[in-house]
Amino acid sequence: MRCTAAPPSAIIVGMERMGFRVIHAYGLTETYGPSTYCAWQETWEALPLEERATMMARQGVRYPTLTKQTVMNPDTMEPVPADGETIGEVMIRSNTAMKGYLKNAEATEAAFKGGWFHTGDLGVMHPDNYIEVKDRSKDIIISGGENISSLEIEEILYKHPAVMEAAVVAKPHEKWGETPSAFVNLKADAGDLAPADIIQFCKDNMASFKAPTEVVFGELPKTSTGKIQKFVLRDRIKE
Repeated sequence: MRCTAAPPSAIIVGMERMGFRVIHAYGLTETYGPSTYCAWQETWEALPLEERATMMARQGVRYPTLTKQTVMNPDTMEPVPADGETIGEVMIRSNTAMKGYLKNAEATEAAFKGGWFHTGDLGVMHPDNYIEVKDRSKDIIISGGENISSLEIEEILYKHPAVMEAAVVAKPHEKWGETPSAFVNLKADAGDLAPADIIQFCKDNMASFKAPTEVVFGELPKTSTGKIQKFVLRDRIKE
């Protein structure tokens, strides 16, 4: 279970405009809480706000208490190139990581395959060694053989001025296997906005094949701590 979800840069932009300086931390229960943080770089100060927020939304570098952290190909267990594009799985080694899952040897063996803790988060390594999570392995959408990040779509959705909250999950599709389905909670002053308007906004701001094929308006299900429950949205799609 992750301690934090990747924040859309639009959220950081909004908080910066209100005078807050956001420090983004990332971690899992299995790593005893936060394991990485997006350490501030002085050079970011000169960047435009939107570009600076994109840098601040990365998961960053390891805490001093964490022994090792990297992004690897989970099949070959080789580090991915630090090019900011090649996706792998975030892996951790540390005495702050758990020993295993209680009375579940099978899950423990799978989690520590190859001598590294497999976080289940898919991400990239940037040239400055900052990690950026792209999606959870279970949330990645495979459409027509192409991997589509639900977080990438959500990043675009949150940039729409009428969108307050958004979540994207995979919807079964007869031809493509899966396609992205977006659940959107609009702001009170959104006006007369149609799902097609949101879909077109996505197509205008990202590769069109990644855009959601449907948009559902309404409140999003959340936990007591405010985390959006994507498993509930998946169940809604199946109904």
